[in-house]
Amino acid sequence: MTEEIRAEMVASVWKIVVAEGDAVSDGDTLVILESMKMEIPVLSEVEGTVAKLAVSEGDVVQQGDLIAVVE
Repeated sequence: MTEEIRAEMVASVWKIVVAEGDAVSDGDTLVILESMKMEIPVLSEVEGTVAKLAVSEGDVVQQGDLIAVVE
């Protein structure tokens, strides 16, 4: 099963916690976004492997932008 993780708000990518190829579990933090001085973790909703990271640290994401793909 492939899960696309998308941004829920406009924010900056503050820190990337995982790398492509990493195994993740449901609830693991993939990246941390920063918006209005708040840090917002983006969590995996499935267990699997990070197939793609679509962002880099410092990027600005819009609501709905692809952050990562977990297979």
